[in-house]
Amino acid sequence: MMVISIITCQAGASAWTPFLMSGIITTGEISTSARTQQCRLVEEVSEVPRITQEQKKLNREKIVRAAGEGFRLHGVDGIGIEELMKTAGMTHGGFYNHFSSKEDLALEVYRQGFTDSLDALAAIRKAHPRSARAALHDMVDVYVTAAHRDHPETGCASAALAVDAGRRGATSQAEYRRGLEGYFSAITEMVLDGAHQSGTEPTTAEAREQAVALFCQMVGALVVSRAVTEADPGLSDEILTVNRKQLKQR
Repeated sequence: MMVISIITCQAGASAWTPFLMSGIITTGEISTSARTQQCRLVEEVSEVPRITQEQKKLNREKIVRAAGEGFRLHGVDGIGIEELMKTAGMTHGGFYNHFSSKEDLALEVYRQGFTDSLDALAAIRKAHPRSARAALHDMVDVYVTAAHRDHPETGCASAALAVDAGRRGATSQAEYRRGLEGYFSAITEMVLDGAHQSGTEPTTAEAREQAVALFCQMVGALVVSRAVTEADPGLSDEILTVNRKQLKQR
């Protein structure tokens, strides 16, 4: 509940000034009460709805989701706050109740994007508890595909936002780096598990080297295939097919 104070004034002596100056009336014709009447303060009570913390959280999630899709599809600089808020079903002004700037929102999109991708990777590993190699192949089959290429708005942030991170300076790159390290660590563990299951024992450094190369090849294949998908769909498909085959031979 909010109390709104309103100042109201009835006609006092000052209200007659134009008439006095014109000579239409004289001061003697103005009643004493009119000259001395004072303003009064009126307090009105108005019910103003308040947004609950839960609703505020949901609104923030809507903004991040809309920005995640918009930034992946158009780039961080390719879509404005007003359009993002419209997509989220909110007004432009409401943006600043949640984020201090577009850059602040972009950092949250990086964080949430990598979190979602790593959750998906964990689910793939969980689906193949007895074979890390099968999990790695499944990861490649899901990542290096035409479906992923054609829908960057719902795909992995690592591929869709790599160029943006590189252009937006150290803060964005630091957030992107954290996401990369999450991928590198998860894939390194899968490589080590796969090697152990096959009877070999590479060092952690060797497994990480494989993980970095594998992931970067997946991202590179996706980015390059997107670069020619409209101009030469056949070449775009070939890039995906060849890299998927090579990745699964590792």
